[in-house]
Amino acid sequence: MSTLPNATFRAFRIRNDTGGYKAGIEPMQTDDLSPGEVLVKVAYSSVNYKDALAGTGKGKILRRFPLNGGIDVAGYVAASTDPAFKEGDPVLCTGCGLSETRDGGFAEYARLESKWTIPLPAGLTLRESMALGTAGFTAALALFQMVRNGQTPEMGPIVVTGATGGVGSLAIDILTRAGFEAHAITGKVDHFDYLQSLGAQQCIARTELYWGQRPLENAHWAGAIDNVGGDMLAGLSRVIKPYGNVAICGNAGGIELHTTVMPFIIRGVSLLGVASGGTARAIRERIWTQLSGDWKPIHLDRIASRDVALDEVPGVFAKMLEGGSLGRTVVRVA
Repeated sequence: MSTLPNATFRAFRIRNDTGGYKAGIEPMQTDDLSPGEVLVKVAYSSVNYKDALAGTGKGKILRRFPLNGGIDVAGYVAASTDPAFKEGDPVLCTGCGLSETRDGGFAEYARLESKWTIPLPAGLTLRESMALGTAGFTAALALFQMVRNGQTPEMGPIVVTGATGGVGSLAIDILTRAGFEAHAITGKVDHFDYLQSLGAQQCIARTELYWGQRPLENAHWAGAIDNVGGDMLAGLSRVIKPYGNVAICGNAGGIELHTTVMPFIIRGVSLLGVASGGTARAIRERIWTQLSGDWKPIHLDRIASRDVALDEVPGVFAKMLEGGSLGRTVVRVA
């Protein structure tokens, strides 16, 4: 067992009290962090859409206040009461209540529960793990669910919606690495070259889509990874080939789904929910093993081309919420 004396550090802390909703850099002490067995000296985090919602108050993400923002964290063990983790061990954690019910990774220190602390896989650096972060984990988990439900490259191409975002960009790269043909749907036609450089074999402008109104339309794709939801998901359900899978990762286009049972009872299409935050540890470890090996994206530096300091994190939020972000932003904490 190792312990560390109480220390003062900087954190991006989110409050909602009599003074209203506010967030910013402030000092705090390690003794005031959420409970857990593993104290981590944070090296990197990343900015996700959920972080932007939490940091601005545009979404009800935090279940208690105050908390440090950041749903991803990677760094070195500073102290641990769990013998499985030694001082200096590189570790990571994504989701698992970070910046929701416990202090997150936008801070110089984070205290984690050992049951959710993942040793850094040998094939990744700490920065690479956060270039992936929740977005990469979600994209890989989506493919994992699809493959487990029978999806194979021989069935045909997989289309990715919201393709220029973090999950979408990484999904295209991961699909290609795994031997699938990836197609992309995006509203950002000026970024077709970017998507093609990641491996997308076809890029479709969102404004040019017409799904048709019949319960079943001509099938175009063998499956989909959908980050949009709403009408996009409803349309996709009508154009997936028999026994294809649609993995649902997001709801940027709305939370309602207006469709019929026909794709499911005639073509055998499956809708697969992807809930990355609460993934069981055994599956979590399998996904990170894949991401550090056969499914490791080969264009991580192109996808995560921007590093910001802790003080610069709030400046990323507005552009992300306006839909102007491209790829991933890594937070350089140490």
